[in-house]
Amino acid sequence: MGAKIIPSIRYKDCKKAVDWLCEAFGFEEHLIVPSDTGGILHAQLIYQDRMIMLGSAHEGDEFGRLNSSPLELEGQNTASVYMVVDDADAHYQKAISCGAEIIFDIKDEDYGGRGYVCKDLEGHIWSFGTYDPWS
Repeated sequence: MGAKIIPSIRYKDCKKAVDWLCEAFGFEEHLIVPSDTGGILHAQLIYQDRMIMLGSAHEGDEFGRLNSSPLELEGQNTASVYMVVDDADAHYQKAISCGAEIIFDIKDEDYGGRGYVCKDLEGHIWSFGTYDPWS
C-alpha cells in the first residue's frame, strides 16, 4: 500500500545526506533528480513500504524559502520523524556506528514497543521504534 504521508526534508548537503541516511538508517534510493549545479534537486528514499523525500536546502524557489535545515536554526527542529522498524536494537547499533547523535537512549516504552531518538548528520530529529500504532 505504501505511505500516505511522506515527510519532506531539506539538507544543506543533500548528496551526503542520501548516502548517510541509506547507510545509517537503512533507506534505499528510489529516485534521484540532480540539480543543474551538481547537487540534488529532489530525492526519494524508501524503507520497506515507507518513503521520505529530500532536497537541497536553497532559496531558489517559493517552497525552498519556506524550509530550513536545523543547521540554519541553531540546531532547532520544527518537526521530527517517527519510523516503525522491525528490530530497534539492530537499527540503534547501526545508527550509532554511522555517527548518529543519540538524544534518548534505546529503551522499552511504557506504551509498548522499544525505541530511541537521535539526530542525523545535519541535526534533524528522528525517532525509531517497534511500537506500531496501526497494530
